[in-house]
Amino acid sequence: MAKRKTVGRPLKRRKPSLIVGSRVKCADNSGAREVEIIAVKGYRGRLNRIPWATVGTMCIVSVKKGSPKRRKQIYHAVVVRQRAPFRRPDGTWIQFEENGIVLTNEVGDPLGTEIRGPIAKEAAEHWPRIAHRASIIV
Repeated sequence: MAKRKTVGRPLKRRKPSLIVGSRVKCADNSGAREVEIIAVKGYRGRLNRIPWATVGTMCIVSVKKGSPKRRKQIYHAVVVRQRAPFRRPDGTWIQFEENGIVLTNEVGDPLGTEIRGPIAKEAAEHWPRIAHRASIIV
């Protein structure tokens, strides 16, 4: 039996923190204030297991609160903060005060012009366009 390819896996395995159905605060000025995760891109899991996302993962979201232009629309988004503590390869643990997500297009270009608050270094390394617009990278 041949081995499965690992192409398409965005990041190393981290602690699950945001599941499908989670409502998350939007960290950019795109016009959305609160979004709901409806799918996780690239998630391969067991049958009937709820897909989960972590820092740096691209998701598909539905805007629940925000400007009338953005509300009730489906967008791609990247998780940039999570409340659940996670461990970095150097052994340090990090956690944020709240969950945060940034609306993007399919390739990862942010829809907003600025990102409010800190973002995780893991998300910045994986999505350079988001890192360019961030004010603080932790």
